[in-house]
This record gives sequence, C-alpha cells and structure tokens, in this order.
Amino acid sequence: MSVSMYHNPKCSKCRATLTLLQEKGIEPELILYLETAPSAAELEEVLKKLGKGPKDIIRFKEEVAKELGLSPKDERPDSEWLKIISGNPKLLERPIVINGDRAAIGRPPESVLEIL
Repeated sequence: MSVSMYHNPKCSKCRATLTLLQEKGIEPELILYLETAPSAAELEEVLKKLGKGPKDIIRFKEEVAKELGLSPKDERPDSEWLKIISGNPKLLERPIVINGDRAAIGRPPESVLEIL
C-alpha cells in the first residue's frame, strides 16, 4: 500500500494523523507542501480523489486568505482557485492523505481510516 500525506509538521492535526497512520503500521510518504507547493495539476488530481471542489480545500481563515480578499462566496473558475492555492500553499487544508485513487482530509484524523 502506497500512502502519501500532505503534511505540515507544525500542524497538530497533521501530527495526530501521522501518528494514527504509524500506529496502523503505515509509514506514508510525507509531502511537505509548504516547502514545495503543489502545482495546479497536482491539486486537480487530489480533488478528483477527494471528490471535492477547490473551495473545499481552502483554509479561508488563514491570514493570507484575508490579505488576498478571498471568501467562500467568491465565484471563480476552478482553474483560478487552483492557481491561488498553488501560489499560496498555506491556504491548503491539511492533512490530506492519499491512498491510490482515494483521498481524505484528516479533520478529524480518524476520517482517513476509511480510505485505508
């Protein structure tokens, strides 16, 4: 089983999700998305696996969202949202765990168990 995880070591939910996976004997490939931002194409693939739209993976309460004037009510094409997230990776909801063609957001951490 090849599992990967969009991870921010400073995030308590990321750390809890990682611990949960490790307790299940899974050592995921960690994607440190703040160091290497995912491309719009990579984000599009993640969204397909999540079965969600771009606004579903944006942290609108982040300071950068406020600085950019972003709101969940904004109407933009998906491609524009993806470029915004890629250019501002702090906006990406985390953790996101990917297992094959399925993905889940670890909020709460236990929600990732359904894709394992």
